[in-house]
Amino acid sequence: MINEKAATALATVGTVCWCVQLIPQIYFNFRRKNCEGFPPIFMFLWAACGIPFSIYFISTRANLVVQIQPTLFQFFCCIAWFQSLYYPPVRMNRLKILVIVVVYCIVAVGLELGFSLWLRRLYDHGTKWPTLIFGITASVLLALGLVPPYFELAKRKGRVYGINFLFIFIDMCGAFFSMMSVVVGNMDVMGIILYCVCVTMELGIFTSHFVWWLRFKAFNPDFIDEEEIKLKEKEELDHDEKNGDIEKLGNADNIGQERVNNETNSLNTRGSRTASELGTGIENIEVVIEDLGSVSKTQ
Repeated sequence: MINEKAATALATVGTVCWCVQLIPQIYFNFRRKNCEGFPPIFMFLWAACGIPFSIYFISTRANLVVQIQPTLFQFFCCIAWFQSLYYPPVRMNRLKILVIVVVYCIVAVGLELGFSLWLRRLYDHGTKWPTLIFGITASVLLALGLVPPYFELAKRKGRVYGINFLFIFIDMCGAFFSMMSVVVGNMDVMGIILYCVCVTMELGIFTSHFVWWLRFKAFNPDFIDEEEIKLKEKEELDHDEKNGDIEKLGNADNIGQERVNNETNSLNTRGSRTASELGTGIENIEVVIEDLGSVSKTQ
């Protein structure tokens, strides 16, 4: 039995969670100015999964709130993706990143409008398999997006580094409430699988870090956080490089000013010498004229 009010309420809670889930991660990246452990492919795949995600829910005429979810989800994914490309360790040019994001947005809008209008008519007439393909594609991309963080976990013996736990928790809550809205609503199996994949993969991230904490930190009072030490060293190095560049610019300005002053002094000296030589030449000419005058008088 479909309970429309309960489905709307649960979907609204899920949408709110998925509207704000990436804000802690975005702020976390901004504060650290570093995306070590937060691979760009993670956010790219999540942003990309929003396209078939949106097409699927619009085509199946899911709850309106659920239809809005993918667009908001893509928006925040693009911001986090921009950060992961701009901050270390990638450090891509800002203009190049902007071009990539703009091209992505144009492609996303075109695909969503084109396929949604076409597939909705097919779905209404009972042809559901094309829409199902987009639902499966969204599920696969969503799951694949959570695979790169697992490689980062493997590098650090299971430790979560560079990913904000509040982001993961809110995202998991959003997936759970959205899944429940589908369960009490139109009971769409593909939608349930989509959200289950997200919840399961994110629970795995929590579990991995908890196991790491038990193995290396909880029972080890002498634990040294090498990752944080490396990050601080990198930040100090970047800071020193920036200061060094400023000092170099200052030194270059001073050197340039000194050269200008030297050239000016040299020109002044040359001018003085020229004036002195000119004055001496005039005096010599006057002497010669006087001598010629005296000679002519004598004659």
